[in-house]
Amino acid sequence: MIEVIPAILEKDFKEIKHKLGILRGQVKTVQLDIEDGVFVKNTTWPYSAEASQGAAPLDDNFLKIINEEEGMPNFQDFDFEIDLMVSDSVENFDLYSKLGAKKIIFHIEALGRSPSGHSQTGEPTGEAVRTVEEFREFLEGLDLYVRDDIKIGVAINPGTALEQIFPVIPHIDFVQVMGIAEIGFQHGTFDERAISHIRTLREKFSDLVISVDGGVNLDTAPLLVTAGAERLVIGSAIWKSDDIINTIKKFQEL
Repeated sequence: MIEVIPAILEKDFKEIKHKLGILRGQVKTVQLDIEDGVFVKNTTWPYSAEASQGAAPLDDNFLKIINEEEGMPNFQDFDFEIDLMVSDSVENFDLYSKLGAKKIIFHIEALGRSPSGHSQTGEPTGEAVRTVEEFREFLEGLDLYVRDDIKIGVAINPGTALEQIFPVIPHIDFVQVMGIAEIGFQHGTFDERAISHIRTLREKFSDLVISVDGGVNLDTAPLLVTAGAERLVIGSAIWKSDDIINTIKKFQEL
């Protein structure tokens, strides 16, 4: 069964709440894209445009959620999946995990980036995890209670050698193949190298759960499913549709 996961990429918390309201009763899992303006050029909630200069997350709702003063909107209706397109995903994993996500996705290309994020108190984070080996050690060291609550995914761009993620596959729950070259924005042109990534992963790791994010529409989705993808993360093809609910149903019927 193919799982359809709408992606929400917004700067305004009110827009996130609005889109979640539309999706209630239609899907169980929603992906929230968090972008810091450093690892990718775009910035989204909870970061402001100043985040790329080292500012702390400024959104009051974010601070209330991580301080457990409130939960994510409609948290009882959804399993949230957080896509960390940020430079400090490993260094601030504990912070991001307080958003209550059922799944958290790391990007392999973010390794070695200088972390720009800040801790809950506004203090800068520490040194970045530089290598895949260090990332593997981080995954191995995660608390068992955390692993019981949160599934871990690793994303890989179409232009990145697939072999880079092979050492961490025994320590993760799924791989997210990116379907566009310039990540961090919706409306990107589909990159056919993603299909090759999916086929290779399916051949080498038959039981691996494979997601695809970026460039997924009603034309590319059948190709991705045939190649071996089981989860379709969809942004603009849903939100730019004239009939959002019917479009979701069309994807679910693939």
